[in-house]
Amino acid sequence: MLKRNNAMVWAGPLAAVVFVAAVVGFGMQLHGYDQMRHPVSLLGARGIPSGTAFSLLGFVVPGLLAAVAALDLILRMPATAPRPLRVGGQMLLLAAIAFAAMGLFPLDVDDIENRASQFHASAWLLWLLAFTAAAIALRFGAGKAKGWRSLSTLTVVCVLWAVCSAFLFEIAMPVAMAQRLAFLGWLVWLVGAARLAPARS
Repeated sequence: MLKRNNAMVWAGPLAAVVFVAAVVGFGMQLHGYDQMRHPVSLLGARGIPSGTAFSLLGFVVPGLLAAVAALDLILRMPATAPRPLRVGGQMLLLAAIAFAAMGLFPLDVDDIENRASQFHASAWLLWLLAFTAAAIALRFGAGKAKGWRSLSTLTVVCVLWAVCSAFLFEIAMPVAMAQRLAFLGWLVWLVGAARLAPARS
C-alpha cells in the first residue's frame, strides 16, 4: 500500500473552509451586502470593492483545491477500476475547474447580460452538470470497485441536494439562499470525500 499524501487528503476540507471564510469575511466588509438576499457571486463582481480578491479566494483557490482533491481520488482508483468510476473522477475534476472558472469570469454589476456575466453563468452551470455527471458515473462504477460505494452514495446525495437547491428550492425561498444551499451540497461533498474515499492501492 502507498502512503496517502496528507496535503492532497486535506485539499477538499481546506477548499470548503476557504470558501466559507471568503463568503463570510468579504460579505461583512461590503457595505449593504445581505447574505440572505444577495448572491455569492456579487462579492466578486466587477465594480465591487475587493471583487477581484474575492474571486481569487472565493472561487479560484477553492476550485483549485477541489481539483487536487479530485485528482487524489483518481490516483486512489485501482488499475482495474471500471470505466464509469474513472469517468466519475474526471467529471469531479471538471467540476472543480468550472468552480474555479467562476472566479476567472466574474459578473459585471453594470451589465448583467454582457459576455463576462454569461461566461460566469456558464461556468456555474458547467460546475453543476459535471458534479451531477460525476455522481451518476460513480454510482455505476462503484458496484464493481471495492470500497467506493460509500463515496458514491455521498456524491449522489450531495448532487441531489445541490440540484434541488438550484432549481426547486428557489420557488420557496430567495434565490440567494437557494444558491447557498446548492454550494452547501458541494462543501459537504468536499469534506465527506476526504473521509470516505478508499486508500490508494
